[in-house]
Amino acid sequence: MAVMSTALKFGWLSPVIGNRDSDYRPIAQYQDRDILPVALPHFDSLWLADHFYGFDAKTDPFLEAWTTLTWLAARHDNVQLCHHVLGHGYRPPALTAKMAATLQVLSGGRFVLGIGAGWREDEYRAYGYDFPKPSVRFAQLEEVVAICRLMWTQENPSFSGTHFSIDGAAAPPLPDVVPPVCIGAGGEKIGLPLVGRIADMWNAPSRGTVEDWNRKLGIVHDAAGRAGRDPASIEVSVTLERPLPETDQDSEKLVEELDAHRGRGVGHVVMDFGNPRSTEPVLRFAEQVIAPLRA
Repeated sequence: MAVMSTALKFGWLSPVIGNRDSDYRPIAQYQDRDILPVALPHFDSLWLADHFYGFDAKTDPFLEAWTTLTWLAARHDNVQLCHHVLGHGYRPPALTAKMAATLQVLSGGRFVLGIGAGWREDEYRAYGYDFPKPSVRFAQLEEVVAICRLMWTQENPSFSGTHFSIDGAAAPPLPDVVPPVCIGAGGEKIGLPLVGRIADMWNAPSRGTVEDWNRKLGIVHDAAGRAGRDPASIEVSVTLERPLPETDQDSEKLVEELDAHRGRGVGHVVMDFGNPRSTEPVLRFAEQVIAPLRA
């Protein structure tokens, strides 16, 4: 099978939910002990979703994303760390900036701020958070990113926007490496132009036709060019929910699929394998999928 020469990056998404398939134990806790020590030496990044409760039953365990990623950062020191992705409305902007600066310092510069405009209205309402229309949420997101970058780089930052403001919101110690910003978005009118203007990485929808993908990527690149940015500087990632390979044929199909994504400009694939109970297919994926795509 043909493989292009550009190496892919690989992310591992660890589910923070616990349900009947995991004996109601958060999967990330099990993976931390039994899976991640074997898996992560082969992966570039570790990702966690940001929600407060699950999608089947509210009583299912569901770990908070910042706390869990910080816990995993201390236990696995060889990967980038990113949320998939934070809903900016769940935390005040200055608090988000301060937490990010702290985790960046403690992790030795491995943190990526994965963030989006939020979408789960019932969760916002349940926690007493406002849930404005999409145009407002994305305008807020742009101000959140601006505040974060000021607080990561200035000793006495101030900002006065339409939605948020800070006045001397210091966040010492300032990180030596400013966290990259990964924005998850798919809307062609508001979200994708925002990605092109301000994001370092785009976590893109993986669904749709090749024509859909080319159009969305074109919107991002056009917006970047109009903002005076190099479109090629925006790293493109997609998230794929797939089972781990059980056979050589399974691996070949995954190589072909991921190579096709790479051919469309994707540089970072985030894999959601669910709840694997054995490391054997993990090693198969590393040897038969990751290795040839990195060759």
